[in-house]
Amino acid sequence: MHSTKKQPSIILVKPQMGENIGSAARAMLNFGLENMRVVAARDGWPSQSAVATASGAGRVLDQARHFSSFHDAVGDCHFVFATTARGRDLTKPVYDPKKAMKIAFEKISDGQNVGIIFGPERAGLENTEVVRSNALITVPVNPNFSSINLAQTVLLVSYEWFLAADIYEENFSNTRKTSVAPILEIEKLSEQYENELEKIGFFFPEEKATSMKSTLRNIWSRLPLTTSDVRAFHGILRHLLKRRDL
Repeated sequence: MHSTKKQPSIILVKPQMGENIGSAARAMLNFGLENMRVVAARDGWPSQSAVATASGAGRVLDQARHFSSFHDAVGDCHFVFATTARGRDLTKPVYDPKKAMKIAFEKISDGQNVGIIFGPERAGLENTEVVRSNALITVPVNPNFSSINLAQTVLLVSYEWFLAADIYEENFSNTRKTSVAPILEIEKLSEQYENELEKIGFFFPEEKATSMKSTLRNIWSRLPLTTSDVRAFHGILRHLLKRRDL
């Protein structure tokens, strides 16, 4: 079984039923994944129905972390994949599970924290959550019957992770170190620029402000920023503000 220290986090956003959380835990453990995060479970946490359904995978639930907000759940991640079944009007890389898990393995081997987010059973992820992801995972399915449930999606991604880790771990060098900025740092940078742009009336007209902010956040999330890049952008903004206030 692969080490839990070198795995992506499976992040269930606002799951609606404990049974589905338990089934997702079983799917994860089938393929060696144990890092589960749960965001604002509808029926509360811990969940007895999740434990009952998880069966022998109860230890995944025992060590699962619960968060009240999506922002907190992905804050320490350097790269986030969003699973989505439908097309999005966003300019982001789109991968099938096999390619996505190869990329995830490479990033984790470089020392990055990778999260994979799954939306609630009925409606999937909201655009505000997808915007904050770095790439999308779409499962190729029968177009005449494309509905797959939460646990099935987790199973497919977990299976591809298991294969990717087996294929690449012997040949992938762990000597490289990364200084990729975690999402929390990029969020703070994005908010700082957004606040200053708000002050000068950049988001105009008002009815387009939400869309403009979403576009800007999407740009930040696509950039592979390092910690030093983030410091540089903060410094640039501070310098511009000083010049403006002279």
